[in-house]
Amino acid sequence: MACGKGEFLIRLAELYSISGVGVDISPYCIRDCLEKHRNRVPNSDIKFIQTDGAKYKPETPESFDLVMCIGASWVYGGYRGTLQALDKMTKPGGLIIVGEAFWLKDPSDEYLEAAGTKREEFGTHHNNVKVGEAEGLTCIYTLVSDHDDWDHYETFKWWNVDDYARANPDDKDIHELLERTKQEKEIYLHWERETLSWGIYVFRKS
Repeated sequence: MACGKGEFLIRLAELYSISGVGVDISPYCIRDCLEKHRNRVPNSDIKFIQTDGAKYKPETPESFDLVMCIGASWVYGGYRGTLQALDKMTKPGGLIIVGEAFWLKDPSDEYLEAAGTKREEFGTHHNNVKVGEAEGLTCIYTLVSDHDDWDHYETFKWWNVDDYARANPDDKDIHELLERTKQEKEIYLHWERETLSWGIYVFRKS
């Protein structure tokens, strides 16, 4: 769900010859998904669907061995809503994988205002596990980012924006893009790096 450019699903098909469905609302992402499918796993049983993930329903409920939503819980109105939605698509005994941020410490009011984020938007790492278990799922694995992971993710965006600006100086949106990146960089370095982290949670459905 919210598969983006489909890299995760394509790699699974390359490694394990899976069948699967990728859903994303962006026509640009789905276009790239289809191109990757043609070029890398043309004979795989993978479908990509352009639609709002919240509206997607599999042909048969509880029909997937594995359902994932990595970093897009907003599709279902939050983390708990995401787990509830994915549970309805997953076979008994199947896996649900969700990527979600969590607070390392109580965020300052200054950070929340600068980032446009609410304190209740995220919980703690412990809370992310407990929410899933309260929904009747069993947490069997977590993978939590460290500062190196977080830095790589954030600073690679700065690098890409800089490369793009140098290669496309006449783009009318360059000034806005550079200014937004500058603001996001300051928020990350001043507050976010020490306040927010990221985890991937693997649950087993009973």
